[in-house]
Amino acid sequence: MASMAKVLGLIFANMHEQTLPELTKARAMASVPFGSKYRLIDFPLSGMVNSGITQVGIITKQNYYSLMNHLGMGSEWDLARKTGGLHILPPYGREGTGIYRGRLEALAGAAEFIRESNAEYVVMADSNVIANMDMRPIVDFHEKSGADITCVYGSGVYSVERALTQTVLCVNEDNVVYDVLARPAISGEMNVALNVYVMRRAFLDGLIRESECRSLYSFETDILQHKLHDYKVMGYKYDKYFEIIDSMKTYYKATMDMKNRDISREVFSLDTPIYTKVRDVAPAKYGIDCSVKSSLIADGCIIDGIVENSVLFRGVKVGKGAVIKDSIVMQGAVIEEKAAFINAIADKDVTITKNRTITGSADFPVYISKGGVV
Repeated sequence: MASMAKVLGLIFANMHEQTLPELTKARAMASVPFGSKYRLIDFPLSGMVNSGITQVGIITKQNYYSLMNHLGMGSEWDLARKTGGLHILPPYGREGTGIYRGRLEALAGAAEFIRESNAEYVVMADSNVIANMDMRPIVDFHEKSGADITCVYGSGVYSVERALTQTVLCVNEDNVVYDVLARPAISGEMNVALNVYVMRRAFLDGLIRESECRSLYSFETDILQHKLHDYKVMGYKYDKYFEIIDSMKTYYKATMDMKNRDISREVFSLDTPIYTKVRDVAPAKYGIDCSVKSSLIADGCIIDGIVENSVLFRGVKVGKGAVIKDSIVMQGAVIEEKAAFINAIADKDVTITKNRTITGSADFPVYISKGGVV
């Protein structure tokens, strides 16, 4: 098995934001809050750290202030190191590069960082997949198969609407990827890319140099599709829980999945924890007349009303007689007395005033933007 100390991790902070415009208008995809106290980047970053990867670069594009604030020096992930560690890679990483159009141009902007890492392998991941992924067997599979590129995929049944946001892989019984469909208008059971790719660093460097010469920018289209038969591209099936965040509906579903004990224990495993920024906040406080059922409640919440089948982030206040059901309420939000918030998502610092009723559905949850007052 390859030494994970010789593996470089790269995480793309801003990919796929067009699929979740409501939550990424003022923040990177990687910074989107999830599961009462986490951010989406915590999942790929923790997976890399738990797998023994000690050097990780975060490739950013825009709206990355809150991401930098969340990651800090990387201490929570044990990446505050003199050698290796955590590196924030902003756009304009070198002369002649700027705001990238796709993954290849993003890699070109981080080319010097990649070349100076002296890593043998590179694991690339995006921030829009909820999973607790062990990278070690993936790197081992890549090495033993002799692949140029290994693509991690998961299987599921998808509608046409969802398939239009996916990269679909056709994989034979020998794990060889023989066709790649980008955003196809199809439905049914399919293998969808989880946006985790493994390559040798030298091979990736060659791709970057060639792409710059030919003005290529899309890894999925220009490499996986157009040059599929020029390289040995293998597929690694990930058969544990995953959810791709590609809409408000899937964000809502994935959040609600975390209340399922079996799923929660798999994703937030004690053996391979999901790390996040630690905050010194008092425990949640529950009033005498409150009622809380089947919910995730973060530290710092003050609850005097009814909360059912919901997820509350840090510092949420629920007034007397207020009702929250089947909803997501982010940090610092206030649900005032006798207000009702049902099948809805409240971003940070939202206020639902007294006696107001907000109602959506599981398929179309109502969204209240950051700082909104209703």
